[in-house]
Amino acid sequence: MALQPTAQLLCLLLLLLSGALCRSAAGSETESPVRTLQVETLGSLADGRIIDTSLSRDPLVIELGQKQVIPGLEQSLLDMCVGEKRRAVIPSHLAYGKRGFPPSIPADAVVQYDVELIALIRANYWQKLVKGVLPLVGIAMVPALLGLIGYHLYRKASQPKVSKKKLKEEKRNKSKKK
Repeated sequence: MALQPTAQLLCLLLLLLSGALCRSAAGSETESPVRTLQVETLGSLADGRIIDTSLSRDPLVIELGQKQVIPGLEQSLLDMCVGEKRRAVIPSHLAYGKRGFPPSIPADAVVQYDVELIALIRANYWQKLVKGVLPLVGIAMVPALLGLIGYHLYRKASQPKVSKKKLKEEKRNKSKKK
């Protein structure tokens, strides 16, 4: 019977280390879908050479789904909680692939990122509105402008044409009246 509580504690410890209980412990921190994260990163190759770091500058702000970082790093960020640190070993096909990123990253290189999630950044109402509506407004502007140009050309073509003689006469008449 004394072994049963220690087995439960061990199971709980494993769950905590895996991050599975992080969501319920964080409560509202991860309930709504967050698309922007603020992270500290340290990227290195398998031999230990550092290829990328945000430690010497401001934390990296990543908007998920926008292909701002390599796919493997983005996948490793999906279920993180604020304050959590994680080491992600990313295979070459989810990192820089067959081409690499010369001269610092060779072809088919496995990269390793140490990541700490600093903050979750939620978009406010106006940011959501701008990101959702502004592209639609931009798309609608093209046909609207083409319509206005067409209307202007139609109006210009349908106006009665005044001969050059009449224009000269009108200018003379105006200058004589002054």
